[in-house]
Order: sequence, then C-alpha cells, then structure tokens
Amino acid sequence: MIEVGNILGDFELRDQRDQLFRSIDHRDKKLLLSFHPLAWTPVCRDQMISLEKNYDRFLEKDTIPLGISVDSVFCKRAWAEAIGIKRLSLLCDFWPHGGFASRLGIFRLTDGFSERANVIVDENGRVTFVKIYPIREVPDVEEILNFLK
Repeated sequence: MIEVGNILGDFELRDQRDQLFRSIDHRDKKLLLSFHPLAWTPVCRDQMISLEKNYDRFLEKDTIPLGISVDSVFCKRAWAEAIGIKRLSLLCDFWPHGGFASRLGIFRLTDGFSERANVIVDENGRVTFVKIYPIREVPDVEEILNFLK
C-alpha cells in the first residue's frame, strides 16, 4: 500500500469532461487524490460536494483536489451534473478497472472499488499524507486543509 515518503510516479486519467488529467502537467502544485468507492452513493456525494465547496481553499494552498473512482466518464459526467460539481475534476479509474487504485494498493478486489482514501502528493511527486477511512464515513475536509498549512 502507498505510504508517506513514496514517490507516486506519473499518472493519467480522464475526468467527467472526457479531458485527460496528466499529473506531470501539474508538478507546480500539490495534488489531493480523494478516492471514493462509487458515484451515486450518499457518502461519496457528500465527500465530493465537500471538495467542490472548498475548492478555492485548496487552490489557496497550491493544491488541486481530485475525486477518483472506478466509474466511467459518462457516469461521472451525469453524476457531476446531478450533484452540482462544476470545478472539481472527477477522475475515472475505469479501465483497466481500478488500475490506479490497485497501483496504490487501495483497490478492494472483493468489492470491485477502491477504499475511501485521501492521498496528498507534493510538487515532487512524493506522498506526504495517506489516510484510509471507513467506507461509510465522509472524510473531514478540515483535517486535510489543516494538514496543508
């Protein structure tokens, strides 16, 4: 499993707009990788809305928040529209199914989705924060924002 101090390495995933997010293009910022199991579930909805509402606060800390799940581009697009996500990129770890979460060691093979987790990566690609949350718990956005101070 990914640990603090690991170098993440570059990754590329499509977002709900079908745009390719390439980590290498954002080396001047920290990245918050906010993994959630599945779109269209109440806890995942609340987790992503929390990131959307605090989007500017993340940018003030030179951090790009990203939501990540195994859902497809089409699913994520419809979900983003339904829950009012306008700025937050919802990345699709769709194919290979859960490949990025697997690479980080947080894919739940028996369930077919990732853990609920937050991973912060600094400008050098080094992991500075990892936390796995209970599946039914919304991560505390203030905990993340305070860590980024």
